Order: sequence, then structure tokens, then C-alpha cells
Amino acid sequence: MTLVDVPALAAEIADQKKPTLLDLRWHLSGPVGRDEYAKGHLPGAVFVDLDKELCGAPGPGRHPLPDPDTLQGVLRAAGVRTGHPVVVYDAGDGLPAARAWWTLRWAGHEAVRVLDGGYAAWIAAGQPVTTEVPAPAPGDITVRPGGLPVLDADGAAALAAEGVLIDVRAAPRYRGEVEPIDPVAGHIPGAVNLPATDHVDPDGRFRAADALRSRFVETGLADGVPVGAYCGSGVTAAHTVLALHLTGRTDAALYVGSWSDWITDPSRPIA
Repeated sequence: MTLVDVPALAAEIADQKKPTLLDLRWHLSGPVGRDEYAKGHLPGAVFVDLDKELCGAPGPGRHPLPDPDTLQGVLRAAGVRTGHPVVVYDAGDGLPAARAWWTLRWAGHEAVRVLDGGYAAWIAAGQPVTTEVPAPAPGDITVRPGGLPVLDADGAAALAAEGVLIDVRAAPRYRGEVEPIDPVAGHIPGAVNLPATDHVDPDGRFRAADALRSRFVETGLADGVPVGAYCGSGVTAAHTVLALHLTGRTDAALYVGSWSDWITDPSRPIA
């Protein structure tokens, strides 16, 4: 399974089948996730910094792949154990949690789920929170990169020409009308636009698989057609890869560098 809802997670915790809980609250701009964690989090959850611990240093691309050895140290410090289930959550929009899910799967850890609706859903259901910071026993995970497919710039260009490459940013950014973050506006030629916001209901929970599948079909995706996703820096696109997994497309690839990597080479075309 890829998702877990609040009642199911609460039941697992009550039955002493507690997964390793990772708090991934993060915002592209706004409050610092660690500060939110300090004010309250799921009991036993360990905070993991998306920028500093789950990604490499920026350049090229704002959120590149982490160094495997560094990632292994981070995950072991958080208590991640081989074969033991992990649940990741964020404030509720699902974006950083999805990137954490993707990173763990890429690292070879298959037993990882996203809390659907995140911290907001947990609070809305009246579940307990704490300010106590746990000291988990060190984990023993071994990071083995390659668990999920990755695209580089050449691979993204080829997929845009031969399959379906989904640009998951807001439509005005895709069209190049605005670009609030990166220095160049536009999109990869041949990419189709399907904003990640289309994958969730207003409360941040993922839509049913059939509804997701219908939207992907509208982009031209069909059985046997290769598919991948990109965004500004590989965070929001991981959310779309998760949505594709929910429809059965576990072969979906992520262009980790995304637009922030694409534009670092002026010879690459821009639409």
C-alpha cells in the first residue's frame, strides 16, 4: 500500500504495531517545519529536514538526489529499520511527504506509506499529539539506490518526444506567463501540463484511483506508454509519481532535477 488514513494508522499504533513515523513538514516559503514540529507532532515521530537531509546540496537543480551514504546515516538516525514499515506525513498538502516516500522507495525501502491528509487530518480526527522529542534506537537500513526510475535531462527530453512527460506546475508557469522561483520561464518542449493540485480533494487527500486515472488518460497516457513527471525541483512531481502509483503505473519516472536543472544548460530548448 502507498497511503494510510488516520483511523488505520491510529489502530496500528494502538495495537503496538507502530511504524517508524517521520515528520516532513516543509514549505517552499513560510514557516520552518522544525518549528511546527516543536509545537506538536504525532507521538514518536522524528522530524526530518527535506532540504538538508533528504536532498543533496542545490546545483544543478534545487532538490537533487542525496548522497546515498549521507541518506543512510539520516535514515538510521531516524530509526528506519530494514523491512520495518515507515509512515511519512507533512502538514497536509502531501508534497514533502510524497518526496520522502519517493526517496525511501528509490533507496530500496519498499515498506513506506504516506499519511493521507497529513497532520491536518490527524488533528481534525482528534488524535493525540505531543511535544516530546523521541530518541529512537538507531536503524539498520542499507540504502540501495535504484528502487524507482529516475530521469536526467536527456531522458526527460526523450520521454517528452516518445511518451508522456507531465509538467505538474500550475498552468501559468507551464505556459511561461509567470515564473516566481526560477530565472527562466517556460516548459520542456513536448511536455503536457497536469497540475498536481488536480490529484487531491480540497482537504489534501488523494482522489480515488479511477478519478486519477481519468485525468492521466486526458494527457494522452495509455497502457504501455512510458510516463514521467517533473516540476520546479522534483518535490511536487514526486507527488504526481505517487498518484500514478495509485493508478497502477509503478513504472512512472521522476525527473529529479526538473525545471531548475533543465534551464542550467542554455542549449536546451524551451517552449
